[in-house]
Amino acid sequence: MNIRESETSLFNEWQDNRKGFVKDGVVSVNDYLSLNPKIAFIFKEVNDRSGGGWDLREFIAKGGLPQTWDNVARWVHGIRNINSIPDWSYYSKITNEFRVDVLKSICAINLKKSPGTHTTDKATLDTVANEDKILIQKQYQIYNPDLTICGGTGDLFKRVAGFGQKKWKTTKRGIRYFERESNKYVVSFAHPEARVQDSLLVYGLLDTINEISA
Repeated sequence: MNIRESETSLFNEWQDNRKGFVKDGVVSVNDYLSLNPKIAFIFKEVNDRSGGGWDLREFIAKGGLPQTWDNVARWVHGIRNINSIPDWSYYSKITNEFRVDVLKSICAINLKKSPGTHTTDKATLDTVANEDKILIQKQYQIYNPDLTICGGTGDLFKRVAGFGQKKWKTTKRGIRYFERESNKYVVSFAHPEARVQDSLLVYGLLDTINEISA
């Protein structure tokens, strides 16, 4: 099966057990497969008080919302231009068109497929992710990304994705990562909406990628 068929088969198995199931994964299969590195983002859950039941892939394909997806777009663009990262003047204002163009190549996975609110209940997240860990592992294996960026989910993802025996390493700047396979890295970083100056979030991650991929 191809990526889309594998996603559909897995979600058909998964969604009956999670009220308001929000589908996620690769935004554009062709773009994901044609560009290197293949990049996956691991987040907690969608913020949706209306009850879910929609498709995050379609939402991102339309540009998403700037609060989360501006910084993700900056990260992706910087990673794909790691040898010539633009100055902040280039990234200071992000348009929806920029997000649409850049984000189509990513994979985005939420560990909890049912929606939450702006502030995640950690106990609920941990419980659901542990209950669904086999399904999370199956989904992650569909994509086999070269670079996995955990947005506030590093320890939980490492555990439920089956990488518990891997040891965190630390960059010169103190960012944790591990090599899950040869030249395939998992990075534990902040959520793109973290209450930190955007430029620090952006270049903090890009500095990390530059170091571990050197």
